[in-house]
Amino acid sequence: MPEFRKIKGVPRKEAVSMGEIVPLFLRASGLSAGLNTRRVFAAWDDVSGAKEFTLRKFYRDGKLFVSMSSSMVRSHLEFQKDSILRALNAFLENDSLFDKTCGKVGLVKEIILK
Repeated sequence: MPEFRKIKGVPRKEAVSMGEIVPLFLRASGLSAGLNTRRVFAAWDDVSGAKEFTLRKFYRDGKLFVSMSSSMVRSHLEFQKDSILRALNAFLENDSLFDKTCGKVGLVKEIILK
């Protein structure tokens, strides 16, 4: 893993913070997409307030698909989709574990409630 030997022109003998090493390790090992997906799901649970009514979550191509157990909750969330989407992406932007440079799993572009 040669990219760990030199980070941003810093010689190997200097100390590098864990905040710089962990994202590089996740990218190099191919784990950042899976971690980002998990962070999107956790953001949904925190932001929507509908964790107990959520049956399944699926993320693909910027779209978050969420299956709900209650049609009343689903219709209520349908009216709030735009504000939930903004809050969800704000949550992810501030999440230190979310890799914003990952090409496979980025910010949420659309929420689809089922």
